[in-house]
Amino acid sequence: MATRRQFVQGLPVVGSAFAVGASLVLEDSPAYAQGQQRQPLAGHFHPKGKAPSKFTAEVLQKAKASLPFSDAKDFEEQKRGLIAPMPDLEIRSEAGHVAWDMKRFQFLNEKDSFDSIHPSLLRQSKLNNNYGLYEVIPGIYQVRGLDLSDITFIRGKTGWIVFDPLVSKEVVQAAWALLQKHVGKGLPVTAVIYSHTHADHWGGVRGIVDEADVRSGKVPVIAPVDFMDFTVSENVYAGNAMNRRLFFQYGLLLPAAPHGYVGQGLGQAVSAGAVGLIAPTRYVKEPIEEFEVDGLKMVFQNTPNTEAPREMNTYIPEMKALWMAENVIASLHNIYTLRGAPVRDPLNWSKYIGEALYRFGQEAEVMFASHHWPRWGNARVQEVLRDQRDLYANMNNQVLHYANQGVTINEIHNVYELPKDLQAKWHCRGYHGSPEHNSRGVIQRYLGFWDCNPATLIPLSPSESAPLYVEMMGGADSIMKRGQQLHDEGKYLLASEIMNKLVQAQPQNAAAKDLLADIFEQLGYQQENPGLRNSFLAGAYELRTGIPSGATASTTSPDVIRAMSTELFLNFLAIRMDSRKAEGMRFTMNLVTPDNGEKFIVELANATLTNIKGFSAAKPDLTLTINRSDLEATMMGVKTLDAQIAAGVAKIEGNPAVLKMLASTMVEFDPRFQVLPGTKGKQMAMHEDPYEADVGKIIPE
Repeated sequence: MATRRQFVQGLPVVGSAFAVGASLVLEDSPAYAQGQQRQPLAGHFHPKGKAPSKFTAEVLQKAKASLPFSDAKDFEEQKRGLIAPMPDLEIRSEAGHVAWDMKRFQFLNEKDSFDSIHPSLLRQSKLNNNYGLYEVIPGIYQVRGLDLSDITFIRGKTGWIVFDPLVSKEVVQAAWALLQKHVGKGLPVTAVIYSHTHADHWGGVRGIVDEADVRSGKVPVIAPVDFMDFTVSENVYAGNAMNRRLFFQYGLLLPAAPHGYVGQGLGQAVSAGAVGLIAPTRYVKEPIEEFEVDGLKMVFQNTPNTEAPREMNTYIPEMKALWMAENVIASLHNIYTLRGAPVRDPLNWSKYIGEALYRFGQEAEVMFASHHWPRWGNARVQEVLRDQRDLYANMNNQVLHYANQGVTINEIHNVYELPKDLQAKWHCRGYHGSPEHNSRGVIQRYLGFWDCNPATLIPLSPSESAPLYVEMMGGADSIMKRGQQLHDEGKYLLASEIMNKLVQAQPQNAAAKDLLADIFEQLGYQQENPGLRNSFLAGAYELRTGIPSGATASTTSPDVIRAMSTELFLNFLAIRMDSRKAEGMRFTMNLVTPDNGEKFIVELANATLTNIKGFSAAKPDLTLTINRSDLEATMMGVKTLDAQIAAGVAKIEGNPAVLKMLASTMVEFDPRFQVLPGTKGKQMAMHEDPYEADVGKIIPE
């Protein structure tokens, strides 16, 4: 069983997380050492942290006055059906560290408002502070608040059908124990259903079912068609970059605190226990497919290329219960993800919701999902389905309406607004996706990155253009003066525009980085969307502190490696190849994996590594024969290929120099690569908090 720490490098993809705790020893910048406006703010987690300004206070006060806080329907639904809270606020992992900790979010309940948290985001985080077992309707139960997602238990004829078993084994075990204590009646798990490919919906499966029972056919595991392919592949090719970007979207270095991390919108955080994956035994292949699961009729609706590449909703006619997976939640979701991923199709998404509305929603009496809380009553179900349909449809249509009038990707976020009726619906607010980054994503999907201005067609790198801007603005002193003035006037976006140029031109200018951090911090406090808040606050953190040098993950997840196809692995090797090192090299290699009957031609030419499945070259330079089961040890980094050859596990025919040639071109990606200038190489002494260190290592959404 792989721990959460092990999972990350299980995709040779995801890179590593950094350990950080609340106690930091910082290498002070010259400005800080001289005591220039750097008195620590009481209650702030960082010595350079600042209080919200009067301008930030005005933004938050305006938001509070303009939003329908008198509407308490969500709080009524969130509390409905509580059977029992979890007895403990902390769950330990098998590895000994904290897998889940709700204690760190209790500060949210201590006050009705915080001057450093957007009131709408605070409301959502308070709603997500639930923690326990809930009855949805008789026969359907959810455990909420143990992970970023919810786990659902549905009573079948002989036992429990489990929908979406969270991220990690330990929190699933805790959820199962809570169910058994109060309503489980000692009945077994009789089926597991994965709604979609994101890891917060399958990673804890080994906490609820034994793989032997799955393989024997005793417990079916059901998922949408192509689940395994997309589960791994979505995050492989740019995985190291995605994981680094998670430090911004998920605020992984920020402690849970009023001036830091306050939740993730979908839920409070991602658990940090042992992650596993058991391959499905039955796939839903048709657009609409009906069959019984443990004696209970279910109607599955495949919804590919919506919230995930492969996803499905489920209707249970006998219970008039509609499970909307992650297609309909209590938030606007991501069309474009800040971590990076292919832009999602909002029009397609809206049409699948519309289909669910008219296929199931006319009779459904309860709707529940893999995040947040259920909706009861047919009128309420139809209301939320219709609003969410229109949410994605409007974003697609209206953004393109503007684009067809010449509004560009660099302007749309300042032009597009959701219709006022949708803005007034809490379940349409931007707690995961935001109108700002989603609207830009729509244009990216249809028109790409270019704004059609020739001046931006071949842009200079910031490091090249920034010195010219600094020169033309009169030098660093002039920019610092103007940047401070704009900061003091509350014009933070304008201030960030010019201060970013100075930091790009002078990465070691500590005073400039400190001022830009102060600007980012105020922008972070003002955000309703947690991804935007976290990104600004994470930027401030790294500018002030540098990139942490904590330990990174060094082991692997067998489950995920086994799920990775050989072709996917070879494709990723081609990405790891540095073409500059491969100049002038040529070879043709046959790869044969007898135990699964696969064969590949792997060819290096033109400083490019390619592979083609199902073919063998007539005259290869080398033939490598190794069982796929043995290759997995090399894929995981457990055994080198040389060791496998020496042991006779792998056999080669031809020129062995080919393998040395290939190895010489490979590069290990740095999971700590620099995002903001001047943040690499700064040393920090840290006290590791394993929970904080591991949060978000999975790319869940």
